[in-house]
Amino acid sequence: MPVRFAAIGLDHAHIFGIIAGLVSGGAELVGLASDDPKAAVCKQVRVMQPDVPWFDDAAALYADPTIDLIATAAVPIRRGEIAIAALEAGKDVIADKPGVVTFDQLETIKKLVAEKGRFWDVVFSERFGVRAAIKAGELVHAGRIGRVVQTLGLGPHRERDAAHLSGGSGRPDWFYDVTTFGGILNDIASHQIDQFLWLTGSTTGDVVAATVANFNHPDHPDFQDFGDIMLASDTAQGYVRVDWFTPQGLPTWGDGRLVIVGTEGYIELRKYVDIEGRPGTDHLFIADQHGTEYIDCADVELTFFSDVVGDVVNRTNKAVPQAHTFEVSRLGILAQEKATVRKLF
Repeated sequence: MPVRFAAIGLDHAHIFGIIAGLVSGGAELVGLASDDPKAAVCKQVRVMQPDVPWFDDAAALYADPTIDLIATAAVPIRRGEIAIAALEAGKDVIADKPGVVTFDQLETIKKLVAEKGRFWDVVFSERFGVRAAIKAGELVHAGRIGRVVQTLGLGPHRERDAAHLSGGSGRPDWFYDVTTFGGILNDIASHQIDQFLWLTGSTTGDVVAATVANFNHPDHPDFQDFGDIMLASDTAQGYVRVDWFTPQGLPTWGDGRLVIVGTEGYIELRKYVDIEGRPGTDHLFIADQHGTEYIDCADVELTFFSDVVGDVVNRTNKAVPQAHTFEVSRLGILAQEKATVRKLF
C-alpha cells in the first residue's frame, strides 16, 4: 500500500515541487486543506489536483489514521503550528523552509519527534533539488579538495517571479510582514546554513555576526530585502548573503552560487544560470592540485523525495538526519535574533 499524504497549507509555490516530488517518489496525495482557499497558490494546486478531495477543516486529515505524512508550505508562521498538530496526531511531516519561525515552535517539535517516534523534514531545495549541489557533496566527501574550511553561499531571489506568484498580481501581504514570514535569514538563508553544515561535516555551528536590511522597500518599512551571516563551527567558517534584488533581465529567479574552499582545492557552483556562458543549469567548476575541470551534472540523481517516502515506510532517517534539520533551524532563528537591523526608511 503506498504512503498516503495530505497537503495542509497551500500558500507558497514550493508546494508544487513538494507534491510532485512525493508523488514521483511513490506516495499518494489524498487530501488538501489551507487557511486561505482564495490564495493564488492554493487555487492553482486545486486546478492541478482536481481529483484530490478538498477539506474545509484540516482536523479531519490529522485524524485520519490512514494518512502517514503531512506536507505543508503554509505561511511560515503557520508551518510550525501545522507540524505540531501533525506530530501530535502521529504523522510524519515534510515542510517548506523555514519550517519554524520561533524557538518555542522548534522546541515543541523536538519534544514531539522524540515522544511520537515521527520525523520532521524541512525541504532545503537549493541542495536537495540541485544536481550540482549533490555532485559537489560527493566530491567533497570523497576528499577531492581536501578538508573544507569555508563555504560562501549566495542566494539572491527575485521578488516578482512569475512562477512564485502562481498567477497572482504580486506577493501576498504576509510576505512583507517579518512576524509571519520569519525574516530573510531564517527564510532563504536556511539553504546556505544547511549547505555549510553538510559540506563542512559540522553537527553544530554558531552565528558570529549577522545583518538584515531594508534598502529598497519604502512602502514596507519592516521588510528585509538583504541579509548576511558569518557562520562558524569547530572546523570551518561560512559566509552567507541573500537578497531580493534579482533583476527582471536574468532568465531565472536568482543567480545562486556556492564556493567551497578546501585545503587542496575549491569548487564553485553556478546553480541556475551561467550568465553569457553555458546554457542550462547545474554548472560545477573545480580546481585542485592537478588542474581545473568543468563537470556536467545532468546525470546526477536526485533522491530526496523518494528517500522521504522510504523513511516513512522503513522508519529510517535517510533523506536528511533529524539532528541536522534541527540545527539548521536553530541557526536560522538565532541569526535572525542576533542580526543588526539596518533601515533606510
